Amino acid sequence: MSNRIDYMKIAPDAMKGFVAVYGYLSQSGLDKHLIDLVFLRVSQINGCAYCIDMHSQDMHKHGVPFEKLILTSAWRESGDVFSQREQVALAWAESLALVADTGVPDADYEAAAAEFSDKELADLSTAIALMSAFNRMGVAFRNKPVTASRLARAA
Repeated sequence: MSNRIDYMKIAPDAMKGFVAVYGYLSQSGLDKHLIDLVFLRVSQINGCAYCIDMHSQDMHKHGVPFEKLILTSAWRESGDVFSQREQVALAWAESLALVADTGVPDADYEAAAAEFSDKELADLSTAIALMSAFNRMGVAFRNKPVTASRLARAA
C-alpha cells in the first residue's frame, strides 16, 4: 500500500478548517483524555491505521496505560477499566460513527444526554465528526502509520 496524494499540501485551506475545529475542541472544556479516547475508538471503527497509531501513541505518552489502549476496541467487555463517563462517550462515538447502521437511536441520545451537558454533547459530537473526516482522508489517501514505517526500517 502506498500513499496516493499528500492532501495536506494539495488542499491546505481545507485542512486549515479541520485544524481549526481541532483547536476549538482543545479549548472546549471537554477533557483532553476523553477526546483522545473517542478519537481512538472512531479511528478503530473506520479502520484508519494512521490515526489509530497516532492517537494511541499520544495517549500512551500522556500516561494512559497500554492495557487500556489495547482494550478500547472491546470497552464493553472490559469491566471497570473505563469510567462511566468514558463508556457513555464511547457508546455515543460508536452510534455516530456507525450512523448508516444505527440511525442514532433515541436510547443512545438519551444515554449521552444524561451524562453530558448540551454543550458537551455538541462538542463530543463535533469531535466524532472531525475524526471521521480525518479517517476518511487517511484511508482514502493511504496515510501510513508512523510506527509501521519505523518498524519496517528496523526489520
